[in-house]
Amino acid sequence: MKNIMIAAIASGFIALAGCKKKFDDLGTNPNLPEKVPAALVLNGIETSLSGTQRPWGLEQRWNQFACCNYNYYGNQEYNWGGAGLYYSTLKNVVKMEEEAKNGGAGELNPYSALGKFFRAWFFYEMTMRVGDLPMKEALAGIDNLTPKYDTQKDIFIQINKWLEEANTDLSSLISSANNTLLGDYLCNNDLRKWQKIVNTFRLRVLISLSKKAADTDLALGATFTAIMANKTKYPVLESMTDNLQYVWVNPFNKYPVNPDNFGFDATRYNMSSTNISLLTGLKDPRVFAIAEPAGSQLKAGILPSDHAAFIGASPAEDLADMSTKAGFDNGSGFTPGKYSFYGRYRYYRSYTAENTMIVGYPEMCFNIAEAINLGWISGNAEDWYKKGIQASIGFYGIKDGVNDFYYLKAGGKVTESGDYINYNVTFLFSDYYNQPSVTYAGNNATGRDQILKQKYLAFFQHSGYEAYYNYRRTGIPDFAKNGPGTGNSGQIPKRFQYPGTERTTNGANLATALQRQFGGLDNINASMWVIQ
Repeated sequence: MKNIMIAAIASGFIALAGCKKKFDDLGTNPNLPEKVPAALVLNGIETSLSGTQRPWGLEQRWNQFACCNYNYYGNQEYNWGGAGLYYSTLKNVVKMEEEAKNGGAGELNPYSALGKFFRAWFFYEMTMRVGDLPMKEALAGIDNLTPKYDTQKDIFIQINKWLEEANTDLSSLISSANNTLLGDYLCNNDLRKWQKIVNTFRLRVLISLSKKAADTDLALGATFTAIMANKTKYPVLESMTDNLQYVWVNPFNKYPVNPDNFGFDATRYNMSSTNISLLTGLKDPRVFAIAEPAGSQLKAGILPSDHAAFIGASPAEDLADMSTKAGFDNGSGFTPGKYSFYGRYRYYRSYTAENTMIVGYPEMCFNIAEAINLGWISGNAEDWYKKGIQASIGFYGIKDGVNDFYYLKAGGKVTESGDYINYNVTFLFSDYYNQPSVTYAGNNATGRDQILKQKYLAFFQHSGYEAYYNYRRTGIPDFAKNGPGTGNSGQIPKRFQYPGTERTTNGANLATALQRQFGGLDNINASMWVIQ
């Protein structure tokens, strides 16, 4: 009897153990993978990176490239709230690195090298929006739910360190046999191209710190010189073919402005005076590609080939006034408006329009020209300035000679070529460049002003917030403000607020960071360290 009882108790424990196992099994979803290939995680990270660069979005209105004239669709107001941050994506960067090692990769592998670039990229994007951020203690998961904030200066020092290490790692990988990268749709798994992008992005980071040129901890001039003096060690973009860009593919990824939404919003948006006035003032051919002549100007007899035919609205203008002036279709025909619409032939006629530059060759040329202008490095600023202008103009297919441009006739169908009116413009780069307003004035304040204005024009619908960041850093070009359209009491803000979740989940550390930076206030008009 005793043995029977022992056996029964033992079998009971076995049964309980079996129930425990089955209970644990119920907590596992067999439809969700426990492991994910590093290549698949990389694909998602690149999608997050590309998502910060979409053309014709809110950031491009805040860059003052275009305006919304219809309040149902939005406005130009700078009444900014909490910034979008990328800690979830950064956690995926950590996961990508882990899965690469789980898959048999060594300590040094393509995913670990790119992981350093992605850390630098996303922390740059985040700190440029808000200021100080959790960095050293971030990404620890449940091991640290309240990470302390690092100063913006320390974040930039770390960004430069990551980019230096990424370049070194990529050099080693390129010369080794263990360098297979998969899942990279931005650069087609080409590590050499990635290395150029890493160093070109670093030039962006360095020039964004121009107000800190005297800070010996940053060594901006020495670092810029080291990169430019050794192209073997630090390769950079050599032409437009090296751009980090997003390629729009129909039907999977349609360009945001396309025939599907033409009927909804083609006349609900118009061009901004900040951009158009700069183009027309310089007699710049790019205006013919990106915009249409204003209907009222054509009605007045001004030819579409005349720069005077193009007019942009001030983003500071009252939205109701802009809507009235923009022009509208009342059902019996289109009433010509005062302002230029988007270039509908270029942007609405297809689903792919143009590639979106994320880190582009024109920007790099202007960054190098500015560094020379500032005296950081030796070289010929004018050569780089000219290269940047030529690359940007060439992006639109504009060449020396006769160029065909088009605008949509009133009531026309966007997808039917017969509804467009053709006009010709003869362009010679030499004539354009020889204008006093364009010819490089030398390594002085006027020359720098020219570089920055041309860089602004090259950023049109590219590179996310970079046009705004450059304006915030330099005041060039002069953004429209002091009107009801931009809100924020007529000011262009200098930062976003921190996300509301930080107040509820990491409030004490946020309060310390706000006190250190802005006297305790999460003020969008306060100057962060990088622009002080």
